[in-house]
Amino acid sequence: MPQPPTTRQPQPDPATGAAVKAADRAHVFHSWSAQELIDPLAVAGARGAHFWDYEGNRYLDFTSGLVFTNIGYQHPRVVAAIQEQAAKLTTFAPAFAVEARSEAARLIAERTPGDLNKVFFTNGGAEAVENAVRMARLHTGRPKVLSAYRSYHGATAAAINLTGDPRRWPSDSGSAGVVHFWAPFLYRSPFYAETEEQERDRALAHLADTLAFEGPGTVAAVVLETVPGTAGIMPPPPGYLAGVRALCDEHGVVLILDEVMAGFGRTGAWFAADHEGVVPDLLTFAKGVNSGYVPLGGVAISPEIADTFARRPYPGGLTYSGHPLACAAAVATIETMADEDVVGQAERLGREVLGPGLAALAARHPSVGEVRGLGAFWALELVRDRETREPLVPYNATGGANAPMAAFAAEAKRHGLWPFVNMNRTHVVPPCNLTAEEAAEGLAALDAALSVADEHTV
Repeated sequence: MPQPPTTRQPQPDPATGAAVKAADRAHVFHSWSAQELIDPLAVAGARGAHFWDYEGNRYLDFTSGLVFTNIGYQHPRVVAAIQEQAAKLTTFAPAFAVEARSEAARLIAERTPGDLNKVFFTNGGAEAVENAVRMARLHTGRPKVLSAYRSYHGATAAAINLTGDPRRWPSDSGSAGVVHFWAPFLYRSPFYAETEEQERDRALAHLADTLAFEGPGTVAAVVLETVPGTAGIMPPPPGYLAGVRALCDEHGVVLILDEVMAGFGRTGAWFAADHEGVVPDLLTFAKGVNSGYVPLGGVAISPEIADTFARRPYPGGLTYSGHPLACAAAVATIETMADEDVVGQAERLGREVLGPGLAALAARHPSVGEVRGLGAFWALELVRDRETREPLVPYNATGGANAPMAAFAAEAKRHGLWPFVNMNRTHVVPPCNLTAEEAAEGLAALDAALSVADEHTV
């Protein structure tokens, strides 16, 4: 059952919770939802890796919000920085030089791969991708952009067309200059590969063919999530990103790496590109840059693309670009991550705790087809049949067809764990500084929930 309240959270207050829920249901329009079919939990508070409701139920958050609270909720150092900035200068227009904005850009540029030393600030990840694509098209003078199936890049006009998962379908204009291709994913290989090396080589050959048949001179950019997130947390095989970099260099195509979810420690490195030493032309970020405390995203830009706009105005901007409160939160978050070795914690968490712990669960539960990930970024592929790899629920299942995953999630919550569930997968994406004790708590709850999933295997 959900754990009882601790001394650090208020006593249960069902009346306030009911009022919060009533106002939400009357007035809040929720994203990605049929409004009359949802029942949002009224959250009373959060701290570290836990949050609690007004009934006094406490949950370990294995979602990090939407994979953004990389240092957990309510870190006192970041909260204090926001308060201090609010007292000093709450907001200011983006055309001015502001201390928090300048310092955030400097700290980000120090950590991005290679020489990506210019930062364009946005309000979130989708706007970062939107502007990166615009920069690439203007820089190259070409119209097309290539992106992968099994991807998510955001919900704005260009970003949703780049997205490869079903959330694109209702908004797909069919004329946005986007061409999709298959990126590597050995467990469900579209290339009939049997090894990581085969999957890498065949995926690169497929991308090379796609470029050739689309006409390389028409392609502005290839956009890739360095490690795809919502679509399944699929670390690419060694050498794949370097191969994509080489193809882009051969054809004068801009390489955009989307690190909105994978960046700022999530994979056990400041950026997932660091694992292979690949430097993109543009890198998008958001989420973990300030643990989601105040909305912030951005694009880190190479010198070559920055030079395109040295004397030519860049035709894009946002009222709240580089908002002082958001940037102050970023400064405090990055400094906290450095001082507390949060990136190192994430690497050790994956290597010493989550990786072995999830593998042990897989050995006990026939519903687990594959465990994959790194750092604080993992996925369990749930299946009906390990031999055939039939998913536990059909692709993009809804309603009754999704009942096995709904039952799994309900059991996890009953044991005090808030899971990240997408299609036939559960993602294990806790804060990067999760303690060993909290990890044990979460793995025990997953163990119980997977027993429910096992009931639907053959």
